[in-house]
Formats: sequence, structure tokens, C-alpha cells
Amino acid sequence: MTIEIDDYVIDVMMRDLVGHDKRPSAFLVYLYLAVRSEREMKHGVACSLRRLAEATGLSKSAAQKGAAHLAGRHLITVTRKSPTSVPVYHLNRHWRPRSKRSAS
Repeated sequence: MTIEIDDYVIDVMMRDLVGHDKRPSAFLVYLYLAVRSEREMKHGVACSLRRLAEATGLSKSAAQKGAAHLAGRHLITVTRKSPTSVPVYHLNRHWRPRSKRSAS
């Protein structure tokens, strides 16, 4: 299976998150969520913090800080049905053109 990653993620986000922000964990979390989103063809990815940490090779605290940094930069939105439910991560791909809706 082949997954396409937007050029923006590699050309801009990697340098920005890893080099400028000094948050490689945030880049790994974003990359994992982007791949899961493409594989599952879903906008939101439901994933526990434990699963996020295991999948990226990060500690739970590093995965949590990475996700929080992405949310703070508005690169992801995290929703929960309840305070104890598994979070759903939505990628905010602001660089992609929005589809135009025809006015009726």
C-alpha cells in the first residue's frame, strides 16, 4: 500500500516543527495521524494516548506533548465525547484548497 503525503508536510512542517519549534515528537504524531487518516479514509482518527505512543515509538508524555503542541498550532483539532473517552484527532490541512460549493 502506498500513502501520499502532502509536499507541505515534508517541505515546511518538518523543518518548522523539528528545527524551529524543537518538537520532533509533534512531527511524528502528525505524520502518524496523517497516515492513519489516509489509510482509513477518514477525517478523524480515534486513538488513545497509549496507542499513539506505541505507534510512534514515543513515551506517553512525549506523545501527549506533541499532540498538545499540534493543537496549539491549530494543525490538529482534538475532540472527545466525554472527558474519559478516546480522543478523535482531526487534521487541519490549511494549505489544501477548499472545495467550492455552488450557490443555489
